[in-house]
Amino acid sequence: MRIITGKYKGRHFEIPRTFKARPTTDFAKENIFNVLIQYVDFDEAVALDLFSGTGSITLELISRGCSQVVSVEMDRDHHRFITDCLKKLGTDVCIPLRGDVFRFLKSCHQQFDFIFADPPYALKELASIPDLVFEKDILKPDGIFVLEHGKDNDFSSHPNFVEHRSYGSVNFSLFKAPEK
Repeated sequence: MRIITGKYKGRHFEIPRTFKARPTTDFAKENIFNVLIQYVDFDEAVALDLFSGTGSITLELISRGCSQVVSVEMDRDHHRFITDCLKKLGTDVCIPLRGDVFRFLKSCHQQFDFIFADPPYALKELASIPDLVFEKDILKPDGIFVLEHGKDNDFSSHPNFVEHRSYGSVNFSLFKAPEK
């Protein structure tokens, strides 16, 4: 796993073979971030990474200058891996939380400029995630939410949907919070 750009550009982290999580491919990650720079100024942004897995997106957000990144991952080994990567970078801008994303969303009172979610593609509650994000009002006005998902999901009818991007088997749906 590699950080594509920013302060820690080029840093590599070896993902243990025993991990169930599949990091977003470098190709897909680089392309979606190229799209996102139209929507988000990551410098000093406050970001949330849900279903963090290996921490690939968390590390990319930190490298791109976010002032705070909250990383939520339930798996104990994955959470420990993310924590170890943060120590290797020597950064303190990330809050790595070990816990259930749905419980976190229900109790979260913070708002974010940017939210990224990469749930397991087979997660039966996957389709409910955009509604939950907007119902809980955790995205700042004009903020961007990105949901990574498989090819069988279509969010184009969601009222906050902005666009869909596909890179190989990786699909991203982008949503935007209304301005207030």
